Amino acid sequence: MSKKIDPQLRARCVRLVREHQQEYPTVTAATATVARQEGVSRESVRSWLAQAEVVEGSRPGVSSEESAEVKRLKSEVKRLRVDNEILRRASIFFAGDLDPRNR
Repeated sequence: MSKKIDPQLRARCVRLVREHQQEYPTVTAATATVARQEGVSRESVRSWLAQAEVVEGSRPGVSSEESAEVKRLKSEVKRLRVDNEILRRASIFFAGDLDPRNR
């Protein structure tokens, strides 16, 4: 179960990796050091860094806002499909009542 991380902590980790990246042989080493220093997992810092690059446009991918919008739209489409199915079944039911052959 994921826990909510303070957005300020995320931003600070990303900033620290970027500021001290040149001091380390790889981005992974810088990420590991910052993660250890801030008390979070290395993978979390790596994903925050990747997401920050996506938001800035320097890396291809879907931003958090776009992902949330897609999720919201998928939920709405699902709800509308259920509503349409209910209306379809209701129209079939009531059409049967109106058919003079059924009286």
